[in-house]
Amino acid sequence: MLRQILLSKIHRATVTECDLNYNGSISIDQDLLDASGMREFERVEVFNINNGARFSTYVILGKRGSGEIGINGAAARLAMAGDKVIIINYGMMDDREAANHRPTIVIVDEQNKVIKH
Repeated sequence: MLRQILLSKIHRATVTECDLNYNGSISIDQDLLDASGMREFERVEVFNINNGARFSTYVILGKRGSGEIGINGAAARLAMAGDKVIIINYGMMDDREAANHRPTIVIVDEQNKVIKH
């Protein structure tokens, strides 16, 4: 049996922009993707701490070192610049893999720079 297990989390990132007219997705600074292990086009879940909204989307590359967390497309109605969000991804694992797995937790500062992982 496979279980859906947390792979990584970017905790309390600050939304830097929202673009309703973009075709969808979340743009994330490449430095944060590297730290978390998330990949371009991967499905992620986003939890908005400010308003409780939760949604799924996919990752697109943000400019490295920019601190960018951009909510795009229809999801832009669920967040505002300045909101705090949690971004997570999951992977499928069997019990043996899951027993030894520890998720990567990336904690960021107000400018979305990694302070702990």
